[in-house]
Amino acid sequence: MDDLFLVNEINRLKIERDACILAHNYQLPEVQDIADIVGDSLALSKAAAETTNKVIVFCGVKFMAESAKILSPDKTVLIPSKYAGCPLADSITKEQLEIEKKKYPEAEVICYVNSSAEVKAVSDVSCTSSNAVKVVQNSKSNKILFVPDENLAGYVAEQVSDKEIIPWAGHCITHARITVDDVIKAQEEHPEAEMLVHPEVSEEIRENADFVGSTSAIINYAKNSDGKEFIIGTEIGVLHKMKKDSPEKQFYLLSPRLVCENMKMTRLVDVYNSLMNMQYEVFVPENVRIKALGSLEKMISIE
Repeated sequence: MDDLFLVNEINRLKIERDACILAHNYQLPEVQDIADIVGDSLALSKAAAETTNKVIVFCGVKFMAESAKILSPDKTVLIPSKYAGCPLADSITKEQLEIEKKKYPEAEVICYVNSSAEVKAVSDVSCTSSNAVKVVQNSKSNKILFVPDENLAGYVAEQVSDKEIIPWAGHCITHARITVDDVIKAQEEHPEAEMLVHPEVSEEIRENADFVGSTSAIINYAKNSDGKEFIIGTEIGVLHKMKKDSPEKQFYLLSPRLVCENMKMTRLVDVYNSLMNMQYEVFVPENVRIKALGSLEKMISIE
């Protein structure tokens, strides 16, 4: 099946199934192009909560589709690639978090949205890289147990000096591939370029950046900047929209290793098969969903 056939069939099936396709900024270009909404985790969470369609096809990874089901239990939520997981989300379990909570009973638990439904269910509030700083600033506690990304926790601690941030020792394996040598090489090759990085990168990489922000923030910064050259320190998928938004500008990936294998599992044929066969449906146990819902709703309420 060629791409044109798949695109036409996906558009037909969307109408037939009353479906909305959501795609993360890290998805393959052709998957982004077929989606109704493309964005970062916060934007997609809001879209999942607000859509009136009966079916949500979530082109992302498992924790994202779970969040959509938590927010829209009356919708059928499909994930086109059932093997698209997230090593960061897998770096902490509900049981591990419950043990950690006992060590810091006075701390508020803030979990990055890149976590399982079970972890969200035993957290006080979730956050995304877009609003993590605001979520922590909004907390009434002076001590925050922040899971599971230690680099995002470190970034938040740099921005919020009046609270103690206790990080979990987890990280995004894709962003962790960036080295200082990558930074030196990129800056030597493109001395006029601004370097824009995601807060999931390590502190030594953030220290060399001109801007640190979520995928959407990076995209918007480059679009609105007077600059003409940018070194991009996040997953390669963002380059698709950046080049579409600003074809006159130059974008250079900070490291050739900035490719998330899980985000690249979903292909056009998977989206087609998902809609054609209504596969693979995502389920969250109701007792878990109810507890996780409060965590996500608080996250969405904090702009």
